[in-house]
Amino acid sequence: MRIGVLTGGGDCPGLNAVIRAIVRKGESVHGDEILGFIDSWDGVMAQTFIRLDISSMRGLLHKGGTIIGTKRGSPFDHDDGIDRVRRCFDEQRLDGLVVIGGNGSLTVASMIHEQTGLPIVGVPKTIDNDIVGTDVTFGFHTAVQVATDAIDRLHTTAESHNRVIVVEVMGRDAGWIAAYAGIAGGATVILVPEIPLDIADVCEVIERRHHRGRYASIAVVAEGSVPVEGTMPRRDYALDAIGRPRLGGIGVDIAAEIERRTGIEARIVQIGHVQRGGTPTAYDRVLSTRFGLAAIDAVHDGAWGQMVALSGTEIVRVPLEQTVGRIKTVDLELLRDVAPEPIPAATLAQRPGAEKS
Repeated sequence: MRIGVLTGGGDCPGLNAVIRAIVRKGESVHGDEILGFIDSWDGVMAQTFIRLDISSMRGLLHKGGTIIGTKRGSPFDHDDGIDRVRRCFDEQRLDGLVVIGGNGSLTVASMIHEQTGLPIVGVPKTIDNDIVGTDVTFGFHTAVQVATDAIDRLHTTAESHNRVIVVEVMGRDAGWIAAYAGIAGGATVILVPEIPLDIADVCEVIERRHHRGRYASIAVVAEGSVPVEGTMPRRDYALDAIGRPRLGGIGVDIAAEIERRTGIEARIVQIGHVQRGGTPTAYDRVLSTRFGLAAIDAVHDGAWGQMVALSGTEIVRVPLEQTVGRIKTVDLELLRDVAPEPIPAATLAQRPGAEKS
């Protein structure tokens, strides 16, 4: 078979390991020819690609990023985009396309498959871990480990200066990274998009520790956290190329507000793109490899319109349409049960439209 592969959305540790597994099994077991389309759907529409073979996969298992590039955007952004995708399938004689991406990329893949019948298989990818249908996405554990390592280091400097340190991590609509890294790192406060941010509750927790003689506190906040209306100024975010708020900076506002309200010195650390760059953890290398092997099997089984996923310890297939318009959010009971400080019951209401995991 002649199979295309693309990586869409933000980069993520483990992308190269997925590509490597697809190519190695596709070529060695099935005799496939694999084309890697450059810069996601742009490469499909422009028919720009590189030929991928086993020899080109050497040394990629532990390498971050993606050798075929990635980009946000969709054929639906162009008047002739879908026609150009069809033309690519015809002119390049593609028997199938593997789309490795997050919610946006998989939604596009599902819509194209439904509207055109083109043979597409999906692989779920995001450090945010917010894709419905899979227990875990590759890249998530790497991001959590990076954030946890940072929190571990920040404890000692916070204790040395009796400071509050606010650690801002990624997480647009779901706070999985903040939740897991906050729990693993023993944070005092964990703030996630699923729970409206009440700065008064945050300051109360920090002051309570201060009065007990524990002067240093770590507050972990997901970048998509939103303050309760009227409690602190809302950020006016610029928009990115696809019209979404370009998040980043909520931690700055929280640190300033903590210091103003409590009188305790507060500093901000934004981990940013360090979370998604560099070497994937062993767990993510294994999961990525399993996803890649399962994706090429799905192609040869003709499981079009399906996504490979993790259920428990097993790799399964679920319809791509399950991912459309849905977000897997953090189980708030997890935070209430294991967070170092109890979350006030009044704040446990989920934001409208969220999909509980």
